[in-house]
Amino acid sequence: MNSSTLAVLVSGGLDSAILLAAAVRDGVPVVPIAVRSGLIWERVEREHLNRFLAAIAAPNLRPLVTLEVPVADLYGAHWSLTGTWVPDAASRDDAVYLPGRNVLLLAKALIWCRLNGVDRLALGVLAGNPFPDATPEFFRAFASAVNRAIDGAVRIETPLANSSKADVLRRGRDAPLQHTFSCIDPVENRHCGRCNKCAERRRAFRDAGIPDPTAYDTAD
Repeated sequence: MNSSTLAVLVSGGLDSAILLAAAVRDGVPVVPIAVRSGLIWERVEREHLNRFLAAIAAPNLRPLVTLEVPVADLYGAHWSLTGTWVPDAASRDDAVYLPGRNVLLLAKALIWCRLNGVDRLALGVLAGNPFPDATPEFFRAFASAVNRAIDGAVRIETPLANSSKADVLRRGRDAPLQHTFSCIDPVENRHCGRCNKCAERRRAFRDAGIPDPTAYDTAD
């Protein structure tokens, strides 16, 4: 691929979707990469992501790449696989931690980039992320280790790392946000309105002063 091509790890949530839309607007060739792990919300998330991609379609937006990184053998009976005891709106931010999530996402994505001639991989990490695999030190060390293993020079970029979710929403308010998906306990094809991530989404829209286009299963 063109050496200026940017790969973006995208789930369908607000942060990665807005990051992807901004990259498309910049005009560089952009490859969206999604990782499928078998988590309970992924089917609905993918449906929203497909609609989002269709809404921002442009000549420089490449087809979605899907990488398979199943975690059932690692996580076992974890709530993200069983749907039991999903962290609710009153839970702490660290309740939604998925052990080693960025290790799993980035390892295969970095290798894909190296094999396909892409030298930049971006993801939508925000300021205040409390998890140990979301620090600048982790990203530098992990990229260095993987690049050494694959004789590569792929850079990990985190352009939203100094921004809050409300900041990101304000910058991306013109994106088709109705097609993003943040819920970890979906009801049919809708946000549940009760989980930790739905609460975070609602707060972000309120803090940003932007009308929330989301159809929640329960009222606020």
